[in-house]
This record gives sequence, C-alpha cells and structure tokens, in this order.
Amino acid sequence: MSEQVHGNDQAIISVENLEHSYGEFKAVDGISFTVKKGEIFSFLGPNGAGKSTVINILITLLAKQKGNASVAGYDVTNDAQKVRESIGIVFQDITLDRDMTVWEILEFHGRLYNMPREERKKRIDELLTLVQLDAKKDERTKNLSGGMKRRLEIARGLMTRPKVLFLDEPTIGLDPQTRMRMWEYIKGVNNEGTTIFLTTHYMDEADQLSDRISIIDQGKIIISGTSWQLKNTLGRDIIYLETSNNDAAVRLLQDLPSVHNVKTKTKGFVLMVTEDGTKVLPVIIDTLRNAGIDSTTINLKKPSMDDVFVFYTGKDLRDEPAGKPVVILKKTWRAMR
Repeated sequence: MSEQVHGNDQAIISVENLEHSYGEFKAVDGISFTVKKGEIFSFLGPNGAGKSTVINILITLLAKQKGNASVAGYDVTNDAQKVRESIGIVFQDITLDRDMTVWEILEFHGRLYNMPREERKKRIDELLTLVQLDAKKDERTKNLSGGMKRRLEIARGLMTRPKVLFLDEPTIGLDPQTRMRMWEYIKGVNNEGTTIFLTTHYMDEADQLSDRISIIDQGKIIISGTSWQLKNTLGRDIIYLETSNNDAAVRLLQDLPSVHNVKTKTKGFVLMVTEDGTKVLPVIIDTLRNAGIDSTTINLKKPSMDDVFVFYTGKDLRDEPAGKPVVILKKTWRAMR
C-alpha cells in the first residue's frame, strides 16, 4: 500500500477503512486516519473504545481483518517484519531488568539488534544526554526513581532510531513536576525526527504535546484535528450553572442566539457559547431572574481538552482506570522481534 500525501506532509501511518471484530462484537468499525511524518499524534479514547485494537494492529501484534494499514510505508500484514524494524515501543508498565545498570540496559538492547560496537557507544552517549541520565549510567535500575525509569525506557526505545515511537501512557504514575519534565524529553525525541504516536489519559498532556489528536469511541473516530480546532468546536466559552429550576432554565436558555450547545450534568448544566462569556453571562442571569429562577452556582471558563473529551464521548477519562493497550502482549512483541 502506498503512503498517502496530505499537501506537503507525507503520512508515516495510514489507516483506511479498518475493521476488527471479536466474535459478533465489532471493536473497530471502518475507521480511517493518518499520522504525518515528524508530528506528535495523540490517539485518545475511553476504555473499550477500540483504541487498543487499533494500536495492536499497527504494531503487528494483532492480525488485521479488514481494511488497510501501513506504518513507515510498510503494510502491517505483508511487511510485518519491516514495520517492527521501523518502530519503537515504550510500554505502560516498567519492563527493565532491576539488576542491570542504565548503561547495560542500553548496551544489551543495542547488541540484541546487532548494532556495531562504535555505533552502540555513540548512540548510548547521545541518548543518555537526551534524557539527562548521564550521571546515572552506572546506577542499577532498581535504584532509579519512577521518572528516571521512564526516561530510560524512552532511551531504550530510541536505540535503533525508530521512525515511529509508540508511547503508551508514558507519564502515568508520575508526579506533576516529573510529568512536565517528561514532556520536554518527548519533545526532544520528536525534534530528533522521530514521529510520536501517543496514548494518554491526561488531557492536558494531549493538549500541550500534540500536533494533532484523534478521539475514538465505540469503534469509530469521532473527531480529529489540532487541540485548538477541537476546543473551538465547543464554542468560545463554557458556562456552568446550577439553578433553583435547572429543567426550566435549560428550556429558557437553549434558544438564546449565543448558546451553541447545552449539556446537562448531575447537579446543573453547561452552556457552550459562541461569544465572549463575560458579555453573555449578564444576559443569561437577567433571563433567569425575569423568569423567577435563581442562579446558585456560576462558573465561566475556556473550553479544555477535558471538556472536548466529555462532550464527544459522554465520559470523563479521569474517572476510568488507565487501560493497557499493548502491555499484555509485550512478551509476544519481544519474541517477534
């Protein structure tokens, strides 16, 4: 299958009309998307949405049933070995040997893929600098912090200079400060020329890192675009309200010209407005007051990626346990390599 070209951007991952079923359950329902060479692409979805199935097909751990999929120009079925040689994977769970040193982990990985000695040494030095583990190169991995282990796993995934690096929840379990530093390492990896395919349960992570985002739910791609484009679909501002009569308030406000959409919540409701919320809010309050409805809680904010995710999937990703799209198959992956 030939790679697609979007303008001047070549697609390094191309998926066309992909379908996959488990018995009568259709996990992936005819989806199509591309990842452009050199970008950071986030693939988001609630658990059970079909995300795991798509990823496992792309990294050749699951046989494709219907449709087309290619990575780095190679078909995932006909050129599976070439696909594996073109990608790196950082699994969600730590997969490091506890008793090996940082240097030994990278050296062993390089030997595993028959990298020449001088090339191995040069690459290890480059990567330790990139992930700022130079001072820890002789430290056993069992003595590293969670953030350092994750950085080492990213370095290991980059030893063979993959064209695409799949990052499965790279910052899960890390404290906020370490997560922020990890973002910088991921950007550094991307600046080296590696395309990043990211899955994450942190919407701020997808927002800050991604060039483009696709959201999948119930086996279908619901929406794709830049973070800004996705947030812009919700309107200019979001107003959360709790009132003395929410049902009546919704019926009254949903017809206002500036109201783009209304979503009911457990205690109140959310208005998505197309104008500056600070100008719309007085109109809303006056409309409710004239109808004898009291406003008990009001909150005005800009749309976030959390809002986008909840709007399009009906679920709050933070309320769900993080999925493990590829880690259950990591032994299989090693055997295939």
